[in-house]
Amino acid sequence: MSDAAPCEVWFYQLERASLEQVLPDLLEKTLARGWRAQVRAQAEDRLEQIDSWLWSWRDDAFLPHGLATEPMAERQPVLLTTAADNLNGAQALFLIDSSDEGDISPYVRCIVVFDGKDEEALALARRRWSRIRAGGYPVSYWRQGERGWEKQA
Repeated sequence: MSDAAPCEVWFYQLERASLEQVLPDLLEKTLARGWRAQVRAQAEDRLEQIDSWLWSWRDDAFLPHGLATEPMAERQPVLLTTAADNLNGAQALFLIDSSDEGDISPYVRCIVVFDGKDEEALALARRRWSRIRAGGYPVSYWRQGERGWEKQA
């Protein structure tokens, strides 16, 4: 880790909504802070699905984003990628679909989003929590409740 404050790692367990329902709101909040975001997945086809979804997710909103494989990717406020490098200088890293976190030290916040109904994803999140916490990073755990996101730890 660098001399700067360590990256905060927030785990978001999906239980009541899908990633497609939750991700745009989280990205909007990230951009509202003046931050750039990177969304990392394991597969290009998954990123293409998310790209299409973000263009059409709400008629009255625009979420500026692009794929890392497209020209001027480094200029995107929200970059969709499978790579571990921080091409767009993002402050927030979103890990989806069990993608590897790699080096999270360049980020202010890392958001791990996983399906709480998927036993494999839940087990991976628990292992990741232990590994990241042992690395000295501050971690928080958020779960979808009836009134929205509720901090559990």
